[in-house]
Amino acid sequence: MSLSVTRRQTLAGLAAMPLAAHASPLVASVAPTVPSPSLNALAMRKGRRFGSAIGGRRGGGIGNPDYAAIVASECGVIVPENELKWQATRPAPHKFDFAKMDAIVAWAQAHKLAVRGHTLFWDRPERFPRWLTNYDFGANPAREAERLLTTHIRTVTGRYRGVIHSYDVINEAVDGATRGLRVNNVTQALGSPEALLDLAFHTARQQLPDAQLVYNDFMSWEPGSRGHCVGVLRLLEGLRKRGTPVDALGVQSHIEMFSLDPASGVGPYLETEWRHFLDEVVGMGYKLLITEFDVKDKALPGDIARRDERVADFARRYFDVMLDYGQLGDILAWGMVDKFSWLQGFSPRADKLEVRGTPYGDDYTPKPLRAALARAFTAA
Repeated sequence: MSLSVTRRQTLAGLAAMPLAAHASPLVASVAPTVPSPSLNALAMRKGRRFGSAIGGRRGGGIGNPDYAAIVASECGVIVPENELKWQATRPAPHKFDFAKMDAIVAWAQAHKLAVRGHTLFWDRPERFPRWLTNYDFGANPAREAERLLTTHIRTVTGRYRGVIHSYDVINEAVDGATRGLRVNNVTQALGSPEALLDLAFHTARQQLPDAQLVYNDFMSWEPGSRGHCVGVLRLLEGLRKRGTPVDALGVQSHIEMFSLDPASGVGPYLETEWRHFLDEVVGMGYKLLITEFDVKDKALPGDIARRDERVADFARRYFDVMLDYGQLGDILAWGMVDKFSWLQGFSPRADKLEVRGTPYGDDYTPKPLRAALARAFTAA
């Protein structure tokens, strides 16, 4: 098979990459206001790491010196926002392109940051590269689908062997509407959704015997997530019964205030039910990660001071629960500065005001949410 990148250009080669070319323009032009100790330092006191997604989305990446300075100062681990997904790394069935991901890895190494891998397969057909959506699996669909998937996993994990020790192997396999596993052309070719899950995790384990292998999905403690949590528990139970090598559940934690609870002044949440869900997960032997934390503030008033206060309060309540679990490891925000957050486009406010769901404002100064995280990590 002809690939656009070869093994000779991988991690060993990353050490020889001209890191200064990436690092020198990344000294902040005007140093952002970053409190001390960092969020990662506070998390590390209790045996955890704090980190963030980083990439190129609307300037929220390594090419923005102020943004990059915040991430380098606050974080101990990063995860690529989009640069390791199939759409970015596999433009064609027989072609890989790791240029953007290699740049992120080189930057992380220059700043002594760990790197998580997201994701080896995003199990949503609307997120497939176009070529995969229309792929002809031929006369033996199962064999060809197996070849496509295992080639991808082996290529990615081989390239970043020794650098990435934790992967979201499968992302979002549960259909929120049905509570069952998603069906798409890849699962159909393999014979079942379970076959996809098992093949992906077993292949990743063969490649990386000591890595943390994570199933990642969107759920948190709002009432609207209750059904999805049922589906995730069924998936996790099935993985355990089949002996599929999964170490942890990645809880995305895009917590949302879609309405306001008059009693609390923040969004409604189901703490008792959420604790029951987490108890079930850890009771099966899984670890926990918070992989994509931010806050959707749709229901809050436009006033910035009041909104920031309520966002911080809602997050504090959530982390008070999550940090009760000793099985919780890494905690990653899905971005650090509001204007670069995916929420601006994905979950906009009806009043068109900017969503304020990350720890830093557009002026690169910390918000009450950052202070709430610091207090939660300290008190954990």
